[in-house]
Amino acid sequence: MSNTKPTVVCLCGSTRFADAFHEANLKETLAGKIVLSFGCDFKSDTDLLLAGELTAEDKARLDELHLRKIDLADEVLILNVGGYVGESTRREFRYAIEHGKHIRWLEHRHIKPTKAVQS
Repeated sequence: MSNTKPTVVCLCGSTRFADAFHEANLKETLAGKIVLSFGCDFKSDTDLLLAGELTAEDKARLDELHLRKIDLADEVLILNVGGYVGESTRREFRYAIEHGKHIRWLEHRHIKPTKAVQS
């Protein structure tokens, strides 16, 4: 076994793309990386908010928790399926940039940081 510390990668993207998260998690793990991902497997935050299964407070707490995962990571992989990058992912992207994280993209289409993230 190598003495080299494995790279820690945090997956960011819309939870509606659970299959992309699963595939990226597998690929990154097989590449020898430690993978941090969302902790709940659900179709979309909006659907759960409408259904009453996830409160706005829960969503805010989960979003904050994901920023802490970015803090732990060496790099961030943005899962921009079909070029989609939602509001939460944009916030995570800006946060990662501000904290000096290396950013990778699932697809070549990507966004640029626009303004500072308030934490």
